[in-house]
Amino acid sequence: MIEIDGLTKHYGRHTVVDDLSFRCESGEVLGFLGPNGAGKSTTMKMLTGFVAPSAGTASVCGHDIATDGLAARQKLGYLPEGAPCYAEMTPGSFLNFIADIRGLKGSDRKSRLDEVTDRLNLGPVLHQTIDTLSKGFKRRVGLAQAILHDPEVLILDEPTDGLDPNQKHEVRELIHSMAADKLIVISTHILEEVEAVCSRAIIIASGKILADDTPHNLAMQSRYHNAVRVSVGEGTPLEEVEATIKALESVDATETDQVHGRVTAIAVPGTAGTKAWHEISDLVNERSWNISGLELETGRLDEVFRQITQSGKA
Repeated sequence: MIEIDGLTKHYGRHTVVDDLSFRCESGEVLGFLGPNGAGKSTTMKMLTGFVAPSAGTASVCGHDIATDGLAARQKLGYLPEGAPCYAEMTPGSFLNFIADIRGLKGSDRKSRLDEVTDRLNLGPVLHQTIDTLSKGFKRRVGLAQAILHDPEVLILDEPTDGLDPNQKHEVRELIHSMAADKLIVISTHILEEVEAVCSRAIIIASGKILADDTPHNLAMQSRYHNAVRVSVGEGTPLEEVEATIKALESVDATETDQVHGRVTAIAVPGTAGTKAWHEISDLVNERSWNISGLELETGRLDEVFRQITQSGKA
């Protein structure tokens, strides 16, 4: 539903997006992530027709963004960074204005307006001017206009920016509910967002793609993949637990969290599966330690993200 080939953007001598190529299909939730200044928002702006590429091509549902831009934009819903809206309008008048632009009419128009207002809980502020709304409500108004026409492709630039934890949960549930029959692209630097909702992640830095895989597979590249986190209860010396675990052949290193009373055992690279987990579990039973928790980590996406973006290669 989106196909990008050699997409490039220069500002003078500065290259912001550098020869990007990828494609994605309906049913995917793609996390497009990278550090600040990586080229994420510029790529989104080129896809949505706000910025012209310096080179390369991109199409949305088969419509080239340069030669058939209007048809491409009809397939798109777009939430820009910062969710800009007309400050003097109310959410109700703004969404009616968007409905006019999108050509919604009759019963379909009313049902879509009612649905997005309800799904994003805009009822209490529907007749309040946008400039008086909180950042979170402004973000929800921006999201409402993006999904109003039920687009096939949804591009969201930092969709939960400014939302409290409950509102973030609501937006993530909304994304999950729409994902089956849409392509959703989320541009973000918030790794929690990617792990929560995305089926695929592309990491870029300095305008180049450095990684393209599922969040789970990327997290497996972490040194914490198959690490064992041991929470030590009262009466059991933390130092004893750490020293004993560190001596195991399957353990490469240990990290101690004195504040929370935890020891994390990092497995020796290349050891079979969950060997460290089994050895530590046996050790806990043998020593009769007071252990309040034993957890097996799948890996840490934030560590992999730092490794990839700082080294410049996957």
